Amino acid sequence: MSVTNTKCLIIGSGPAGYTAAIYAARANLSPILLEGPTPGGQLTTTTEVENFPGYPEGVDGPKLMNDLRAQALRFEADIRMARATEVDLSNRPFKVTVDNSETIMADSIIISTGATARYLGLDDEQKYMGMGVSACATCDGFFYRKRTVAVVGGGDTACEEALYLAGLAEKVYLIVRKDYLRASKVMQDRVRKNSKIQILFNCNTEGLFGEEVVEGAHLVENAGTPQEDHFDIKIDGFFLAIGHKPNTDLFAGQIDLDEAGYIKVQSPSTATSVPGVFAAGDVADPHYRQAVVAAGSGCRAALDAERFLLENA
Repeated sequence: MSVTNTKCLIIGSGPAGYTAAIYAARANLSPILLEGPTPGGQLTTTTEVENFPGYPEGVDGPKLMNDLRAQALRFEADIRMARATEVDLSNRPFKVTVDNSETIMADSIIISTGATARYLGLDDEQKYMGMGVSACATCDGFFYRKRTVAVVGGGDTACEEALYLAGLAEKVYLIVRKDYLRASKVMQDRVRKNSKIQILFNCNTEGLFGEEVVEGAHLVENAGTPQEDHFDIKIDGFFLAIGHKPNTDLFAGQIDLDEAGYIKVQSPSTATSVPGVFAAGDVADPHYRQAVVAAGSGCRAALDAERFLLENA
């Protein structure tokens, strides 16, 4: 098994990883970046991004990621279409196995593996991804002004998404599988008082329909009971708000994670519980989950890594 040494290894791509690579490369750290199983991250499944600075006319998600990648390559970052399959953070330099065939010894590591939105598991979710299906109201809600949308979920996140969309859309359905909301009392009250939001309790989504984009959803109420009822609702957008799963399985047991699996950082820095290991982007951010925030944290992580290496040369 071949062995490569590097001052800075970046695990994961997306806005955080690519930005970290730009800054680390410009600092002469000669970073290696492993793009992982989804090069470019979640934005590669987004058709249009209108809220990333520098693109006044908006930009396709894949193009935005390609632009960030090209910028990192311009400064000679070593970007590899490869995946970290094993990590040992017990000693410096850290040992990372790549695709079960190569070893990288790194003086510092930036983790930017992101988080994956939880979906219902319907085939239609993939069919209409970017064509009416979204897991981020803040990202895509603007496209549904004065239209009808549905939000799936009953917790605080779902209520927040529904309220946000109610400020843009004509009507918002909140699809809740239980007969109550799990959200905090204040969030429940806000949702119930909003005339644009209609809560559909005891409902599950069976599928979506539409010619090329989402035009409606097939729902079932009181599934498995004598009161079971199947019906359709007409919608233009379908938003999932049932949580995200941070991609941290590779680091479990070696680094401090919160109860949801997100990496804990020593704010305001991006330092983790392991000296020399830093985290950037959605993998350490359960709150904002925005590309520009991820990019900013990638910058911070690279600066933190540079400072750490100078102090521990």
